[in-house]
Amino acid sequence: MADMRGTTVVVTGAGGGIGAALARAFAARGARVAVNDLDADRARTVAEEVGGVAVPGDASQIVPAARRALGGTIDVFCANAGIAPSGGPEAADDVWEAAWDVNVMAHVRAARELLPEWLERGRGRFVATVSAAGMLTMVGSAPYSVSKHAALAFAEWLSVTYRHRGIDVHAVCPQGVRTDMLASASTAGELVLEPTAIEPEDVARAVLEAVDAGRFLVLPHPEVGRYAVARASDTDKWIAGMNHVQRKLETIQRDQ
Repeated sequence: MADMRGTTVVVTGAGGGIGAALARAFAARGARVAVNDLDADRARTVAEEVGGVAVPGDASQIVPAARRALGGTIDVFCANAGIAPSGGPEAADDVWEAAWDVNVMAHVRAARELLPEWLERGRGRFVATVSAAGMLTMVGSAPYSVSKHAALAFAEWLSVTYRHRGIDVHAVCPQGVRTDMLASASTAGELVLEPTAIEPEDVARAVLEAVDAGRFLVLPHPEVGRYAVARASDTDKWIAGMNHVQRKLETIQRDQ
């Protein structure tokens, strides 16, 4: 996969951050990239930079327009758009629904559109930007944690179901990444994510390495794999440790 000339790629939420880094990384390998973002100006700016095409709009509905813009086929789809609302059960229904729609159902809708063509030709690649929260959890945000767990589950299901039919799936699970999302994060994000935050380009590089290796899990922060093993090996101990983080967060919030 080092040379991707002739390959068509769609990246959602690509007006900045991880999405823009993915668009640049795929374009650098010669791919033709469709850049999607709700912000049309940002989508056009990145598309011009990478020599691709801008396809602004809702990531949940973008496949038909992106397919047309790319000349009729999509080889790689990066379901990267996401939101990270804070709160728990007290968060309003529309907050939960938005997290579910953007972080999970956008992936489902894209796969629904893509799979018939991919299965017919026996080839396709789905890259889901999940988050370490999908493997672990995120203090301070139940909607984000729950929806990201679901996004990982859906990516796993796609791989289990279609791997033998030529469909490659990758789940990207970074911790903190220096993006607008992190910059606007709550105290929980500052406490948990900022100390080990990496650049979007680091994530894109990890994605391409996983593509080359045919690896499902993409762990730009390798320690996430160790945390997941600890979580599975002694769940009570892991929960106790995360609860310690939660109590530290509450102390910080009280003192603010």
